[in-house]
Amino acid sequence: MYSMEAGKPLIKFNHCKRSIYSFGVPGCCPLCREALGSAELANAPVSISNPFTNGHQEKCSFLLRPTQGTFLREYDGKSDLHVGVTNTNGVVYNYNGLGVQQDKTGWEQSLAVPLLQPGMLGLQDQWDRYLEDFSACGAWLPHRYEEDHHNCYSYTLTFINCILATEGKEKLDKSEFTEKYVVPRTRVASKYITLYRAIEEHGFYTVDHAGPEAGPP
Repeated sequence: MYSMEAGKPLIKFNHCKRSIYSFGVPGCCPLCREALGSAELANAPVSISNPFTNGHQEKCSFLLRPTQGTFLREYDGKSDLHVGVTNTNGVVYNYNGLGVQQDKTGWEQSLAVPLLQPGMLGLQDQWDRYLEDFSACGAWLPHRYEEDHHNCYSYTLTFINCILATEGKEKLDKSEFTEKYVVPRTRVASKYITLYRAIEEHGFYTVDHAGPEAGPP
């Protein structure tokens, strides 16, 4: 099973000395037209991991999504991203010019970073209260919002640092958090998006086994 919002599942199989990516196993190879029904076990199709998830099914997580549109359709690598934090029921708390929002929909195609690491599971029972109390602080009133300096990222990172402080852990600055948790996921997402769109346009995507396979994820 997969979420329609996260896009169609991708698979990879080998034929004609190439890796072939598509949305499903075709009846014949798109390169040589040979039937694929008797494919060897070594060439059996494998699923490509989808980096996107339905954020409303993620508990206690940091989420990213494009401010406008979705990753697979509109995102161009330069578009603004919006971020938020989920409670234990998948409600996404996020901050914008209207103040703190509690979204029950709209984050169905997100990148997620789980925030409850091993050893922090005791926080889950108190998570919702912490998030609610934090969001009620005057710092997050609508008129305090500034697009560049006091925004959704400020809100989420400040909350994460409050949780870390509660656990006696060191705070993270914006650049450290971005480099450690955000950049690796957006890099994988960018490769996946490129692959996904190529398959949508051409029906399949191939990589020569003799060449580098660094293109697709």
